Amino acid sequence: MAPIEETERAEEVAVEETAAISDAEVVETAEEEQAAEAVEGDLAELQKKAAERDEYLALAQRTQADFENYRKRMTRDVAIARERGAGTLAKEILPALDNLARAVEAAGDDGSDFANGVRLVQSELTAALGRAGITGFDPKGEVFDPEQHEAIAQTPVDGAESGTIVEVYQSGYRLNETVLRPAKVVVAA
Repeated sequence: MAPIEETERAEEVAVEETAAISDAEVVETAEEEQAAEAVEGDLAELQKKAAERDEYLALAQRTQADFENYRKRMTRDVAIARERGAGTLAKEILPALDNLARAVEAAGDDGSDFANGVRLVQSELTAALGRAGITGFDPKGEVFDPEQHEAIAQTPVDGAESGTIVEVYQSGYRLNETVLRPAKVVVAA
């Protein structure tokens, strides 16, 4: 081959190689663009899934908080119902306890088996009420409080301040801090 032909051939090869390189760059650029679009699509899908996850997590947290509030409310309601039931039962039993106290007072200190049996029943019943949170109170000497006491009489008493309870006709009873039955009292005038 002649040197001109070789030069022409070399130029043709160079042009072909340049065209091949240009075609490869175009293909590579197209592939990069497709890969970038695929990544953007995957990123959008991931963001969508993350938003769904956050939504479900928030729903689960709200549901858990609602359940915890429900559990607390039910615990409180059960305690209130239990207290109300104990109070209702105690109100029914208190007249019998009053009668036992009268029987013990009438028997005095005679030491008979019957009187001792009545005292035993009275103490057992009082202890059972105490275990349920129900306690009696005898306000003699205290200042009259209309929320806890029921005045059945008022009388002048020497040495007692006005408004002081001087005599208790019937003991009062409380369930924790709630008055089940006010004490019936005589108040100094």
